[in-house]
Amino acid sequence: MSLLRDADLSAAFDHASRTYDRMTSASPGYHRHLRRSARRLALPAAGRGLRLLDLGCGTGASTAALLRAAPLAEVTAVDASAGMLERARAKPWPPGVSFVHSPVELLDTAGVRGPFDAVFAAYLFRNVDDADQVLAAVRSVLAPGGRLAVHEYTLSGRPADRAVWTAVCKALVMPLGRRHGDTELYDHLWHSVVAFDTADAFAARLRGSGFAGVRVLPLPGWQTGITHTFVAYAPGATDTTEEYA
Repeated sequence: MSLLRDADLSAAFDHASRTYDRMTSASPGYHRHLRRSARRLALPAAGRGLRLLDLGCGTGASTAALLRAAPLAEVTAVDASAGMLERARAKPWPPGVSFVHSPVELLDTAGVRGPFDAVFAAYLFRNVDDADQVLAAVRSVLAPGGRLAVHEYTLSGRPADRAVWTAVCKALVMPLGRRHGDTELYDHLWHSVVAFDTADAFAARLRGSGFAGVRVLPLPGWQTGITHTFVAYAPGATDTTEEYA
C-alpha cells in the first residue's frame, strides 16, 4: 500500500478520532511511555514561566503527558486533524493550554510563533512529507538552548524488532482498525514505521538539521527496540537535559 499523506491522512485521523482513545488505551504502556518521554525534557520548576509546543497532539494524550512533566507551563498543542482536536478540546485542561488546527508545516500561517522553551513531538515525523523541513521549522521556533523531545516508532534495525512490530500490527492493531472502519489508517501505521528511519538514522537526521546534544533513549517493555525518545537542544546554550532510564 502507499502511505497516507496530507489531506488523506488528516481525513483518516478525523474518522478514527471516534475510537482513537480506546485504541491507544488498549496498547500496553502507551500513556506511560508518553509520560516518560515528556519527563526526558527535564523541564525545571514544573514548567513555571515556560512556553511549550506540542506538535501532533492528536486527542491530547501527548498534551496530558507534557502537563504531567510541566504542570505550570503554557502549552500550545497543534494538530492537522480537526476530528482529533475536537476530542482533545472536549477534555478538561488547565488555563494556559490552547489548541491550534494546523499542519506542522504551516505554523506561522496559523499564528504559532516562537520562541518556545521546548517542543514535544509524539508519533509525528513518520507522518510528514519532509521530516527535514519540519525539523527546520521546529528549530526556527525554539529559543536558543530550547529542548526537543521526539517520541516515535523508530525501529532499531534488528530483524527481530521489525518482526515483533509486524506481528503486533497484523495480529492485533490492523484487525481492530478494520473492525472500526479505519483499515487505511492502521495499515498506514504499520507501513509508515517499517518505511521510516531507524533510530540511528533519525538521530543522524537531527544532527544534520543542526540540533545538538542528540541522545537516543529506549523505552521499556515490548516496545524496546521499536519506540524511542530522542532528546536534543537548539544551539545557543549548554545541554542540561538529564537522562532518564
